[in-house]
Amino acid sequence: MNNYFNKPLLKASLLALVLGASVNAQATDIDKIHFLVPGGAGGGWDGTARGTGEALTRAGIVGNASYENMSGGGGGKAIAHLIESANDETLMVNSTPIIIRSLQKQFPQNFRDLTPVAGIIGDYAAMVVHKDSEINQFDDLVQAYKADPTKVAIGGGSVAGGMDHLVAALVMKGVGANPVDVKYIPYDAGGKAMAGLLSGEIKALSTGMSEALELARQGEVKILCVTAAERVADAPDYPTCKESGSDTEFVNWRGYFAAPNLAEDKKAAYIAAFEKMYETEAWETVRSRNGWINIWHPGDDFSAFLEAQEKAIADLMRELGFL
Repeated sequence: MNNYFNKPLLKASLLALVLGASVNAQATDIDKIHFLVPGGAGGGWDGTARGTGEALTRAGIVGNASYENMSGGGGGKAIAHLIESANDETLMVNSTPIIIRSLQKQFPQNFRDLTPVAGIIGDYAAMVVHKDSEINQFDDLVQAYKADPTKVAIGGGSVAGGMDHLVAALVMKGVGANPVDVKYIPYDAGGKAMAGLLSGEIKALSTGMSEALELARQGEVKILCVTAAERVADAPDYPTCKESGSDTEFVNWRGYFAAPNLAEDKKAAYIAAFEKMYETEAWETVRSRNGWINIWHPGDDFSAFLEAQEKAIADLMRELGFL
């Protein structure tokens, strides 16, 4: 008869359990990170947070990653929550819209009210249409727009005057069309905007390339052009907007912010974790899957980068009439 309470076996099992726990504890640099996403599921922020968490945990750098979607106020609700909670285990993902929406006074805070931890990736923008659209290439969209812009509704996962709107205006400006005439339909996050495209509510979509890639690979959408300087190595089938006739280049950075007054040692630990993540196979899998490019701006370098981008975007928005 099997003795399930065999003492030597029990002692060995307990020892293995203790040793295993010790090894696991040593294997992770950070116990846990709670990722705060200032928008709905399915958008670029959501994909970035979950992709980062996936890479960090699979590589054994972080023990546990959790996620919270908090839409509202163009991202302002999540920013206010992060400031009020002062939780040093929470990192909020954000990107270019934190600059744009702050300039537009959509919320009273800006990046200076938070602790910029690190900018980690860049994601190009893309102009996309439904698989069944009569529009097959970017020039078809341009001709339809020039014929009657009121019949070419372009959607995006940001508010009017936000980043997706800004990209659509830039792309049309790049072919000599009037960017102010863009009929823009805003959605709350990229996932809902993509649903609007698939349902036929909009004729085209201005979105992040990473949000469009998987559906394009599945044959659900057609990517007309990408705002990269040259074709992206992870997605070489899709032309750049520049080679399609629009003199437009744009890359949307994405990075992480913590609550204000984050302890320097905690900030350094987060920066070290992200830097270590870059060298892992887990990260390369996530990065290439999404067509992201590595853009590394840690700590003070990130703050300086944000200062410079704020000035450049303000100048651009004034030129386009958005400020």
